[in-house]
Amino acid sequence: MKKVAIGSDHGGFELKEKIKKHLTELGYQYLDFGCHSKDAVDYPDIAFLVGECVATHDDYVGIMIDGAGIGSGMTLNKIPGVRCGVCWDLSSVINSREHNNANVLSIGGQMLGDGIAIQMVKTWLETPYAGGRHDRRVTKIMEIESRFIKRESR
Repeated sequence: MKKVAIGSDHGGFELKEKIKKHLTELGYQYLDFGCHSKDAVDYPDIAFLVGECVATHDDYVGIMIDGAGIGSGMTLNKIPGVRCGVCWDLSSVINSREHNNANVLSIGGQMLGDGIAIQMVKTWLETPYAGGRHDRRVTKIMEIESRFIKRESR
């Protein structure tokens, strides 16, 4: 897990730029899917690009930053293969990885200070999935998703 798909809307742009510097310091490669300024954009467009990358490339995880993290999380969790955790603190970050095997992290650029947000990203990237008793639950999440995919293809 050394490749990160990252994106933000205008509400998360400044934090995204700081996180990118931190990713480089930690030795991660990243693809920046935008936005590239403080000009207003629609977070679902950027979140889709981040999620599509994660869903189609096993060697990528994703980070999305919008104003609150909620809307991007909703968008990302519509993409088959994405398990996005919307996180507000270190405990939710650890839980999203250990218990839910989240492959995308969504955070709020207007809700978190830079220091805690950067610490959350580092912790999320370094926290392994615990597996074991959690496998059954993560499998059920993916089975629910596959039921809807099968329905759509009929």
